[in-house]
Amino acid sequence: MKRIFEIDPWKVVTYNFNPEAKRLQESMTAIGNDYMGMRGNFEEGYSGDSLQGTYLAGVWFPDKTVVGWWKNGYPKYFGKTPNAPSFIGIGITVNGEKIDLAKVKFSDFYLSLDMHQGLLSRSFVYEGKDVKVKFEFERFLHIVQKEAALIKVKATVLEGHAKIDFDSTLDGTVVNEDSNYDERFWVPLGEDKKARTIQVKTKPNPYDVPQFTVLLKESLRHNGEIVQGEVSTEEAKLSEKLSIELDQDQSYELEKDVIVVTSRDVEEKDQANIAADLMKKLQSESFDENLADHTATWEKRWETSDVVIAGDDAAQQGIRFNICQLFMTYYGEDKRLNVGPKGFTGEKYGGATYWDTEAYIVPMYLAVTKPSVTRALLQYRHDQLPGAYHNAKEQGLPGALFPMVTFNGIECHNEWEITFEEIHRNADIPHAIAMYTEYTGDDSYVKDEGMDVLVGTARFWAARVHWSKWRNKYVMHGVTGPNEYENNVNNNWFTSMMAQWLLKYTLERLPLATKEAQERVHVSEEEKGKWQDIVDKIYLPEDKDLGIFLQQDDFLDKDIRPVSEIEDQRPINQHWSWDKILRSPFIKQADVLQGIYFFPDRFTKEQKEKNFDFYEPLTVHESSLSPSIHSILAAELGKQKKAVELYQRTARLDLDNYNNDTVDGLHITSMSGSWLAIVQGFAGMRYDHDQLKFTPFIPEDWDKYSFKINYRGRLIEVYVDHEETKIILISGDDLDVVVRDKKLALKEGETQNA
Repeated sequence: MKRIFEIDPWKVVTYNFNPEAKRLQESMTAIGNDYMGMRGNFEEGYSGDSLQGTYLAGVWFPDKTVVGWWKNGYPKYFGKTPNAPSFIGIGITVNGEKIDLAKVKFSDFYLSLDMHQGLLSRSFVYEGKDVKVKFEFERFLHIVQKEAALIKVKATVLEGHAKIDFDSTLDGTVVNEDSNYDERFWVPLGEDKKARTIQVKTKPNPYDVPQFTVLLKESLRHNGEIVQGEVSTEEAKLSEKLSIELDQDQSYELEKDVIVVTSRDVEEKDQANIAADLMKKLQSESFDENLADHTATWEKRWETSDVVIAGDDAAQQGIRFNICQLFMTYYGEDKRLNVGPKGFTGEKYGGATYWDTEAYIVPMYLAVTKPSVTRALLQYRHDQLPGAYHNAKEQGLPGALFPMVTFNGIECHNEWEITFEEIHRNADIPHAIAMYTEYTGDDSYVKDEGMDVLVGTARFWAARVHWSKWRNKYVMHGVTGPNEYENNVNNNWFTSMMAQWLLKYTLERLPLATKEAQERVHVSEEEKGKWQDIVDKIYLPEDKDLGIFLQQDDFLDKDIRPVSEIEDQRPINQHWSWDKILRSPFIKQADVLQGIYFFPDRFTKEQKEKNFDFYEPLTVHESSLSPSIHSILAAELGKQKKAVELYQRTARLDLDNYNNDTVDGLHITSMSGSWLAIVQGFAGMRYDHDQLKFTPFIPEDWDKYSFKINYRGRLIEVYVDHEETKIILISGDDLDVVVRDKKLALKEGETQNA
């Protein structure tokens, strides 16, 4: 596998420019601050193949659902994040030649994303007629002042004389690559030359979805002083030009400061004044001072979240890259937001929220951020319960059905087999409530708002199953499990098992809920009896001879053979017809094994081993969500080589472009999988019944690894090498933990060896 970036513990860096890999480079050098983000596009522009992309958190558009054959219940619109107005543009011309790396001669290319501080840097030497100029760029999105972006370009003449023209732009005429016929989602509202602003608004829609107004403001500085260029405007565009002349060995630095405000936070009529105030605040400090504030906040995040690996720089780079991109996407500071599968790195999946958050992000964020961050994710779903009730009603069912894809709680995805059949999400999402409660020990949410979620989804599940006289069991037909290479199946084990869990957990928690919550949800004795009957009698397919849970009815009718027999045809989603995929035994991602991962104490080691040995060889891992779950289970079963192999795949999925699709953007919601594979897999961390446990091992090629976790008000560090395991209680009350069945009494500031 040819890598386009160097191996470096703290950087994503390359010294080569590869036009064929331009989109890949853009994805892997994307930056964000959980308010906005962008791909690693070039400030000076690029006329070759590229995916231009800037995205604003929570700003979206309801695009009309267009299908060849309408089905009752289809969502009326498909939600997508429109490509936001671009503000990074700094066109450059040297002695009359426009700088465009697709066309000009250049050397000494350098591109780096510094993960320690979320700083994107780039440089190259332009080689023109009788002149050489080195250009150096730095760019970051402020994580202290969220509305601010800072861009700096430095020009140094190495040979000859250079007349350099800069053209700083704000451009609201952008389009999405996936839009129809260059359809524009932004309507211009006005441009202000003096204030150096443009203001645009998402175009009207017929779906009662608010239009979003965005105002962008720029200001240029040189040596800390504001400089004024010649400003011109067109509809939804602003250009500010200035020229300089430099002789050999002379340099010039131009800083572009940008403020972006949206109607999510600031009313349209107030945006210009607020942006002016924010710009004044931003420019009260220099570029370097702002960068220092930004870096200091990053350092605080890394202090409690870094995973340190010695002996394998590729693994070290992978885990840090994933943590960095996750934190640039979401850090829980806006309860109206969630985590999109591509974050701010591409258009695919429309920037919406999926079940990935609860299944993959929550278990990591519980341990590396404050409980309030995960609590915000729970609140996000509670706030969208009205939409969930709407979704269930659209299907002719009672209760609440959380959407597969959403911005506001209402389903906005229109593939029938996913939207209406992949309903396991309606238990996966509430499962996060149980994870939060068990890990933090805080039951205040499940006793109150959480009960609304549990009861709403329980009522849906109770209606979605039906009684089979033939089986004398409750069954569930017409579903799609996590393995999306199987559609419209009957009795998917994972879906039915999760429905059973949801009903059982709701019954267990109901008597413990607050009086107000119990009155609010008003569950009758008849309902409770029906739910318990389903728990007791739901059909969960299995094959006792093989000792496995059947992924769904008739799975064993398939031509069962291992993935190793089709290596030359992978990935199958890029080589096979959909019909062939559906008839094959090959599995996109963990399905049965996802359920075993969710409930590790519910199954015996023999059950885990037989199911893993049967299903993993059939799995093509063509979902980014797949490798981590298999790595964790492999580690638990002592299959260390397999655990490490799958960790490498999840840790470097994008860096090494395993699935040949990173050009579309990064796989943000699966990035937590690399952390989970180390902490839950290699270190064997489990928590149940108020007991924190570890069963660690270390990969053969690693020298040591360590990580920190927050656990019930404590900060704990775990250190593992080939000789010993050490647990350090950095801060917090005394705590007993179990390491390989040995109980250790932790005291603040002390280290315990296991």
